[in-house]
Amino acid sequence: MRSVSNVRLLSVVLALAWSGSLSAQSLKPVGSLAGGNPVALETKSVKRAGGEVIATLRTTFAKPAKAPGGEWYGSRTVVAVRCATGTVAVKENRYYGDAKFTTVASEKIVKIPGYAPPIPGSVPAFALKALCPAK
Repeated sequence: MRSVSNVRLLSVVLALAWSGSLSAQSLKPVGSLAGGNPVALETKSVKRAGGEVIATLRTTFAKPAKAPGGEWYGSRTVVAVRCATGTVAVKENRYYGDAKFTTVASEKIVKIPGYAPPIPGSVPAFALKALCPAK
């Protein structure tokens, strides 16, 4: 029997997969944040080079977040993961002002990413777990 949160996660991921902006992406659910917001890995974004893995994760907010200038419906986070050390750096973070992830409401690109162990239950922690199964 599926729990309500798993059914909601699946429905959100399927809705994102069907939207035009994500049609080229394959989304793999990797977890859910404390507020119930599902996190999905864009499997086609995963790039491995040396001891580092770069990937993009999407979070769809179950309830739009109130922010200066409007509401945010989700985020897109690009992370760099070093599996050998168990550290992660956020390279880019975008928040979207619409449910289809087409209108960027806020954007931050980190010039010099800092690597650190991720906070448990965070998007970087889900990235580490999904990309480095032994960690």
